[in-house]
Amino acid sequence: MFTIELAVKGDVPRILELSNLAAEQGAANFATSPEPLEEWELAWEETRRLHPWLVARSGAVIGFARSSPHRSRGAYAWSAEMAVYIDPEHRGHGVGTALYGALIPLLRAQGYMTLLAGITDGHTASERLHARMGFVRCGTFHRIGYKLDRWLHVGYWEMHLQPPDHVPGRLRPVEEVWR
Repeated sequence: MFTIELAVKGDVPRILELSNLAAEQGAANFATSPEPLEEWELAWEETRRLHPWLVARSGAVIGFARSSPHRSRGAYAWSAEMAVYIDPEHRGHGVGTALYGALIPLLRAQGYMTLLAGITDGHTASERLHARMGFVRCGTFHRIGYKLDRWLHVGYWEMHLQPPDHVPGRLRPVEEVWR
């Protein structure tokens, strides 16, 4: 059994460990060398007010999901990119579904319009998760990354959280809408 919680700064080293493990073991993460903790702690500090970082905890952190800004220009403010990584020992047990099941309604309550996820072609478990959660594939970047001695394609998936005529307002901080 596990719980879904808002990440705290002390969770960032384990979150980074899971991300670096995914980068080391395959093409789901495009990092080509371990990323430094300082950069992840800075990203957590800079984004956590408006972009949730969630962890699945079963004693230790066994997975995480987070959103981040899609682009920096103002008109993109209501769009967010998603990421989810699960400890290999806990994959296939509903952890990703539970994380997204908490993250997506939270982002909707905050006022986000569009969620995006980039998934390396061939990563069928991630594609199935995103499709099950309501994402649809909207495009492909061909030969966008070179890793593992080959060019990789990334499919982009999107989910709209608000109706098309929605006029965006102020994004609500995570702490204001979290449970």
